[in-house]
Amino acid sequence: MKKLIIGNWKMFPNSALEAKKLFCVIKKTAGKKKNIQTVICPPSLFIKDLASQATGSRCVVGAQNLFWEKEGPFTGEISAEMLKSIKVKYVIVGHSERRLMGETSEDIAKKVVASLRAGLNTVLCIGELERDSSGNFTKFLREEIQVALKFLNRPMFTRLIIAYEPIWAIGKKGGGAAEPEDVLEVSIFIRKVIADMFDKKTAMSVPILYGGSVDHKNTQVFFEKGEIQGLLVGRASLDPKKFEKIISIAEDI
Repeated sequence: MKKLIIGNWKMFPNSALEAKKLFCVIKKTAGKKKNIQTVICPPSLFIKDLASQATGSRCVVGAQNLFWEKEGPFTGEISAEMLKSIKVKYVIVGHSERRLMGETSEDIAKKVVASLRAGLNTVLCIGELERDSSGNFTKFLREEIQVALKFLNRPMFTRLIIAYEPIWAIGKKGGGAAEPEDVLEVSIFIRKVIADMFDKKTAMSVPILYGGSVDHKNTQVFFEKGEIQGLLVGRASLDPKKFEKIISIAEDI
């Protein structure tokens, strides 16, 4: 299985020209990596431009969000079908920044099932606001997983990916990346929750990524000690040199 490296550009850069230049640089490196699937998720305004530049399958374009309905009076929203029509392959669902803007667990559950039914590779983000020593944060994670996956059946899991991205580790104001050993522990916990809902085979089939203050300095240790299948990269994905290092390190592991 290829390692999955996803760049979430969030609300950057400021112009289509900048986005195309950045994507072009990343694509040159990513296109040479046989063991890495690279996905760039730009602002929705730039998706079509970047998708037209994508050649081959090693570096593709994804989306940061979608809506659960196929069409209708939903001003400002974008459906899974619309994304597919412009060659989007992956979509992020339930990112903590979307949740902080008011997106509920029920909203996320509807987005997950709509995305999977449309045939998109769906990256479900989960993560706790803070980690307590007593382990109560696992109750929060369990509820996030159970609600998000409640509409799924087993065949849908072939395109599901889960990204563990603790909220306290995100951004410049975050507390820094999680410890790889803690990421491994959470990965095992995620699979246990899914196994309880469905079965062990289904649980083991889901790739688990880590996100939250990821950069080229901690890439190797997350793969080796965290035993993850990929990374969800935020601000480092906007620095082509750093992002290329992340991809190259992951390739060489």
